[in-house]
Amino acid sequence: MEQEKKKYDMKLPRNGKEGLLYGTIISTITVIFMTTMNVLFSVPDGSSASFIAGEIIKVIPIIWIIVMIIEPMFIGKIAEKLVTQFTLPTDSFNAKLLFRILFTVIGMSFCMTIIGDLIGNGFEAGLFNRFLENWPRNLLVVLVAEVVIIQPIARFVMVKLHQSQYRKMAKVVERSHSKQG
Repeated sequence: MEQEKKKYDMKLPRNGKEGLLYGTIISTITVIFMTTMNVLFSVPDGSSASFIAGEIIKVIPIIWIIVMIIEPMFIGKIAEKLVTQFTLPTDSFNAKLLFRILFTVIGMSFCMTIIGDLIGNGFEAGLFNRFLENWPRNLLVVLVAEVVIIQPIARFVMVKLHQSQYRKMAKVVERSHSKQG
């Protein structure tokens, strides 16, 4: 178990600053991807490319701010509690990570499907029906995107960051040894 933890130590944030970077990478890629997809599905047929691009650019900052607030304050905390309910202390790091991704994606896709519809259409009678139509698609698409594309990109950035930190630390140690000798 300890060896497995060390293996993933390079791939995941080690402190709050790195956690913020990691979460920002995941949130930004997810927001850009899902907002673009949902705007493309919701614009009227025959809309110009410039209109579509304008709608996407207009809504991305709003969605990003909402995501950066609700994930750490609500959904992330709920996901962590659910992970402890559905896993044992002896379960692998990978199992816990996959459960964390699953619970976060379920919660965020649920909330953001509603919030995105409210931003795009306002509060109206069709909200519930559109939710029932859009949420399963959003859940499936974002779950696959998180596991296959988004999480690996964020973990790659963490590995590169940690490798850079180790190189800097090695240079400092080397300099201190050369001064002593």
